[in-house]
Amino acid sequence: MEIIAWIGFSQGLFAAIIMMSKKNRTIPDKILTAWLTLLAIEFFSCAIDYRLFNYPMLSSSFLLFNPAFYLYVRSLVQPDFRLKPMQLAHLLPFLFFEIFAYILHEPYMLFGYLNLDSTYWFRLAFAIASLTSWVTYNSTATLLIYRHRSRLVDEFSNIESNKKITWLFFVVIFYNLYCLVLVVSGIFNVFMYIEFPLSPVVNYSALLVLVYVLGFYGLKQDVIFREFTDITKSDEKNSSQMLSEEQTNVIKGDLIEYFEKTKPYLNPDLSMDMLSKSLGYPKHHITEVLNKEIGKNFFQFVNEYRIEAVKSTLSDDKNYFSIEAIGYECGFNSKSSFFTIFKKATGQTPLQYKNSKI
Repeated sequence: MEIIAWIGFSQGLFAAIIMMSKKNRTIPDKILTAWLTLLAIEFFSCAIDYRLFNYPMLSSSFLLFNPAFYLYVRSLVQPDFRLKPMQLAHLLPFLFFEIFAYILHEPYMLFGYLNLDSTYWFRLAFAIASLTSWVTYNSTATLLIYRHRSRLVDEFSNIESNKKITWLFFVVIFYNLYCLVLVVSGIFNVFMYIEFPLSPVVNYSALLVLVYVLGFYGLKQDVIFREFTDITKSDEKNSSQMLSEEQTNVIKGDLIEYFEKTKPYLNPDLSMDMLSKSLGYPKHHITEVLNKEIGKNFFQFVNEYRIEAVKSTLSDDKNYFSIEAIGYECGFNSKSSFFTIFKKATGQTPLQYKNSKI
């Protein structure tokens, strides 16, 4: 167990240092750096516990991991997220139980956990706080990820892997399985008096895996929202206002005219923020027109123009560009997304469509 603790300390600290050296660090990068540093300290305290007492003090990575994960997810999926001193309050439960575990000299020992002794109140409060933290923060973070993924089609014309944050879903699944193992282990220890001496090993081994995952994918994670305009900020305040029929027709006409004349879809980075700024309409108004009047989301609307541009180019006998080059020229940002979207819309691959026009 002590070996795992020292490995976790070194890997957590190393990952934090790597994150600090990342160029153009964003708010999510800063949160992840602090998170990895705190995890390294948690491993270090565990290693010292084994050196001094030959067993770890009662500590919960739940109370550290849960709020940090929640804040990291929020910083990724909410473009208006800002770091505030009050957010440090999320760490108060962790600090409280960490400090009092040493004051009371309470060991990490689930067998006999509910014995009515002088520190019973502390162990009971610790269990309630850990379970509440897991359920509250984890469910909220999962909901944020789900809502973010569901609205991607209304925000971006090309959805890259860093925008989908699929790796965070892996973290959610793995972390919940890990928590369930600990809960089941705790039930057997506390209520059935069947001791599982590997509980701390399971706990810190799973935490070590998460340190590797967070360090690796966090370093690769790019900022999701590159542009955040003043028009976007007004969306939240005015999102309940419905458009009149006249307003809908005006926005629809301006939108179609803008796409026909300016061809913004040729820009692979085109986003709803950029479109909102160019047209001068709030995002939620454009989204309402697209969804209710045109019957498409932003992703579908933009990529239909791209597909038509590709079809027009493929039908041109004087065109000598490769199919992949045509896709890039028409606004797609990858070969895979180009082929997938084109076949879904036409029922043919780009090559099949080109051959059918010969």
